[in-house]
Amino acid sequence: MTTFASNSRSITMVNYGLRSTKTLRYTIANFLRAGFPTRQYSSLRSRPHVQIVEVAPRDGLQNLKTSIPTATKVELIRRLADTGLVNIEATSFVSPKWVPQLADGAAVMKEILAHPGINYQSRQMNYPVLAPNLKGLENASQAGVKEIVVFASVTEAFSKANQNCTIEEALQQCEAVTKKALGLGIRVRGVVSCIFSDPFSGPTPPEAVLPVVKRLLDMGCYEVGLGDTLGVGTPKKVQDVLDKLLPDISPNKLAGHFHDTYGQGIANIVRSYEMGIRKFDSSVAGLGGCPYAPGARGNVATEDVIYTLENSGISTGVDLDKLCDVGQWISNEIGIPYGSRAGAALASKKSQATPRSMLTKQKKLRSWEVEQDTGEYRVSRAGTALKVTLTRPKNGNALTTSMLEGLTSLFKELPRDPS
Repeated sequence: MTTFASNSRSITMVNYGLRSTKTLRYTIANFLRAGFPTRQYSSLRSRPHVQIVEVAPRDGLQNLKTSIPTATKVELIRRLADTGLVNIEATSFVSPKWVPQLADGAAVMKEILAHPGINYQSRQMNYPVLAPNLKGLENASQAGVKEIVVFASVTEAFSKANQNCTIEEALQQCEAVTKKALGLGIRVRGVVSCIFSDPFSGPTPPEAVLPVVKRLLDMGCYEVGLGDTLGVGTPKKVQDVLDKLLPDISPNKLAGHFHDTYGQGIANIVRSYEMGIRKFDSSVAGLGGCPYAPGARGNVATEDVIYTLENSGISTGVDLDKLCDVGQWISNEIGIPYGSRAGAALASKKSQATPRSMLTKQKKLRSWEVEQDTGEYRVSRAGTALKVTLTRPKNGNALTTSMLEGLTSLFKELPRDPS
């Protein structure tokens, strides 16, 4: 521990292996700029508020093959807003050819603006959208969008593969979009990708990140999200990149966007927090995957982030119980396993704590409606529950060929049932 005094207040810093006097100076300066109160810190506890940018409605859904109804997307946003989240990335305005899942961006924004519970007048909600080119900006502006997101890669190989242009060309496009957006009164957030590694060229040198981030800030982006596209980051790699950025850039101009491909998302957020970052992107239920690591986890789950921060004494303003309910709901809606470790554990704990008398009461209140009766078996439904009853007791309910065919057809159809 080393204590430094400035303007009659002391700040205690944990020595995390700072390697130079310059690094030490910017760390002190950034702690001061973060507005820490006059007390000593040796852990995460009791530090300032953290902001979460929820990206599930856009980043989480965009790569899903099954078409998601507009109403479901709007309901997801409504439920997320009800948890206390105030920054929710709503959709994108890109070519439907490239992202058909989000072709209804204008319709989603129309519903958001019209909904009394989730519009801009409610709790100063913020609904940024991805609009990477001038056409996207034009469509977003017509839809009433107040904030857009532009992006660029910090590596040439990924820039050419993902945007079919060089880094410089991508930045020039960002600048044109940003300039016009600001002229329309629309805020602009920047995001950079591949801060740790490029799927085509390998590890990214930490010093390659700074010039791209600075360009985005200089052109008018109010902050830049640091994207670990492949999810290969570790706390050490986070420190290496921030060591290059923080001498020149205030931490309140940066946000962390970490994927959980190798289970390092939460650790990277904690390390970023320790170095002064106060804003993080995440996705409810861990929705959204890395296309270069099939089957691996993608975005870090918002539930896991909130659990970690709130249990470290850091305020997020988000109701974790409500958030877990949202995560389970959307996972059921789109037919994928629930992707939050914390959410799954809390749900299990909650179910185990439910009194047996309440379970009995709920069971008694369940009302089954017969949907199909073949004479050999009966299919009944109660909400999202389905019950199959064999109705040939005289024959020992032995399965016949027609029963097997009918039941097989039924179970094949279930994954497509919207309920």
